Parts: sequence; C-alpha cells; structure tokens
Amino acid sequence: MASLSLRNIKKIYPHNSDDVKAQKKAEKKKKKSGEEIPEKKVNLQITAEGVVAVQEFNLEIADKEFIVLVGPSGCGKSTTLRMVAGLEEITSGELYIDDRLVNDVAPKDRDIAMVFQNYALYPHMSVYDNLAFALKLRHTPKQEIEKKVHEAAEILDIVPLLNRKPKALSGGQRQRVAIGRAIVRDPKVMLMDEPLSNLDAKLRNQMRAEIIRLRERIDTTFIYVTHDQTEAMTLGDRIVIMKDGFIQQIGTPQEVFHHPYNLFVAGFIGSPQMNMFNAKLLKENGKYSVELDGYAVELSDEKQAALAANNVEAQDITLGLRPEHITLGTEGVSAVINVHELMGSSVHLHVDTCGKDAIVIVNTMDMTGAEVAALSSGKEVKLNFGGNNCHVFNKETGINLEA
Repeated sequence: MASLSLRNIKKIYPHNSDDVKAQKKAEKKKKKSGEEIPEKKVNLQITAEGVVAVQEFNLEIADKEFIVLVGPSGCGKSTTLRMVAGLEEITSGELYIDDRLVNDVAPKDRDIAMVFQNYALYPHMSVYDNLAFALKLRHTPKQEIEKKVHEAAEILDIVPLLNRKPKALSGGQRQRVAIGRAIVRDPKVMLMDEPLSNLDAKLRNQMRAEIIRLRERIDTTFIYVTHDQTEAMTLGDRIVIMKDGFIQQIGTPQEVFHHPYNLFVAGFIGSPQMNMFNAKLLKENGKYSVELDGYAVELSDEKQAALAANNVEAQDITLGLRPEHITLGTEGVSAVINVHELMGSSVHLHVDTCGKDAIVIVNTMDMTGAEVAALSSGKEVKLNFGGNNCHVFNKETGINLEA
C-alpha cells in the first residue's frame, strides 16, 4: 500500500576513537620491535569518516511490490532494511515513502511493520496478547482488536494457538505469530529480516509457501532480507543482489539467473553455482563463438545481437556454464568423473576438466540403472553445451560482455 524511493542512501559507522588509538599504539609497538604488521583484509570500505556499510543505494519500489535484498553476510542488506525502518540513521541520501521524505521521521510514525529473525515475542504474554499488543498501544477499540487479531490468526492458521504462551510453540508457529503481530497493524510496508533463518529445512520450505500465500491475501509492500538465494528466487518480484555495501544487480529472478551482470552475481545465484572456465571469444565473419579446450560453439542469435551492439571484439574471456546446461555426448570437452552424487531424478557429477573442478547435472529420468551406474568415478566423458547457455565475462573486470 506504499511506494518507496531510496536515493543515494549511504550508511557510515564512525570509528570508535578509543579503538583507533589502541590500534595505532599496537602497530607502533610492533614497528619498534621489528614485528611484521599483518595486512588488513576487510570487505567493507574504510574511510576517514568510518566504515562504509551501504553506499550509493538507489532503488524505486512500486506499490505492493515484493522486493528481496540478498547477499552474503556483511553485505549491508540488513543495515539497509533497518534504515528503512528508522532503526538506523541514514548518513546521507533520501528515503521517501509515498513521496514523503522520512529521513527524520520516527519509526512509529512511518507506518511500517517489521518481522525480526529471532521472533521477538513477549514470553509472558499469550499469542493473542502478542498479536494485540501494538493495537492496544494505539488505543484501538476492543472490538476492532478482536476482529483484526482473529483475521490475522485465520490467515496464518494459528487460531488454536491464541491462548498459548510462546514457549509452548514450535519455531514455525512462533514465526507465524511474529508475522501476525506485524500484519494486524495493516502497515503500508512490511519489512522482514531473515525471518526463516532459524528454522530447519522442512519448516523453511513450508514457511516460504506461507509467505507467498500471505502476500496474495494482504495488500502491502514487502521488503525481505535473506542470504538464501533460494528464498530470493521463489519470493521476489525483483531481487537486489548486494556485495560489500554496493548493489551488484537489480532484476527479476529470471533476469538475474539468465543474464547475470557480473561474475559475483553469476556465482551467487544458482545452486549448484555456475562453473567458470578460461576460454576464448572468437569473432569470424561477424559471428561470435566461444572456444573451450579446442571445442567451439556458436552463440545464439540473442547473444550475437547483444555482443554486436556492444562492439565486443575477440578476446580471452571467463566462460560461465551452469551445471544443468552441460550435457554428456560423444564429442566435446574432455573430463574425468571424480565423484557422483545420485539425487533421485538426477545425478551430480563432480568432474576434472580444463585443469579445474566442475559440476555437471545429468537428468536420469530416461536412463537405465546400468547407464546411471556407469557414471562412476574415474570414467572419461565428453561435455557439451549450447550457444544459448553460454555466459561470457570480461576477464579483467568480471562484467558480462552482453550487459
């Protein structure tokens, strides 16, 4: 029920002066004693002002859109969410909700609800009282509180749990209550900070389905933070992929999967992750092809057009091939199977090819038991791939040459 605009948002955590002094003193002492000072290895940018956690974050979110912020730990996604919630101060930039600048608006006045990773339920209150708490603080009439609590409980299938205390609930039930407490307020924006990370695999799958159903039943805008790319791909209308405080790519699940902007996105999205090889991009008579270990494949018309539009010349490249897009054949790139993992309808082959390890997913639905058994360790195979499934990246910058 709200659109959001994040314009040049930046978050800097200032240095702690005591820590800086202590660090300089320790380095000075080591220097005097001739001890080598280890090189600092950090992901986030450190400036004179402090540590930059989020930088140049620009995003337009449409009304009722489901946006997922995804990336590895420490990439700035939760910090961004907390700035939207008002729990973190914005160092610079502008945050608008429905065209209203809210940088200095208190969290309670932003009409936002947030679901936390650790549920944050009141242990001494019943489920009903946890759901009703925010409404009571607003002095909402008792009848309206009862109506909204029971509506939320029905949506989340927790009506039988209303009289229980949180300690009597499972992890999945507690997360439902935490979500219910947020939706009773009928917020303009629903924020979710890794709400499923404390659940086991089976419960995570169930709760993903619950969130999809919830999204269909309530009209609100969602911003969802996760480090799990499976959650991102299944839940989001659009995905914002972050690394080291910077946005790497924004797009639909299909766009980021089929057209990754750079090597980081290509490796992060997809499970198992994309295989990367040193290869050559060839250009003959205006046609592009890739060559890997002497095996050449002409690229698809769509890729031909994109490369031509960018005036890409023949060059050494990093070739990306997803495991499910590699097939076995009588000709192709030579490989030796190291490990095979039978996964029901498919087998995952870990192979040694082109001087590195790679993963190939082979569909076993049309194979006999003997054929599957033949894919054993030590067997030599030939790998094939189509020109429509090749991802070509600049060897120096890691940027997709089609971008």
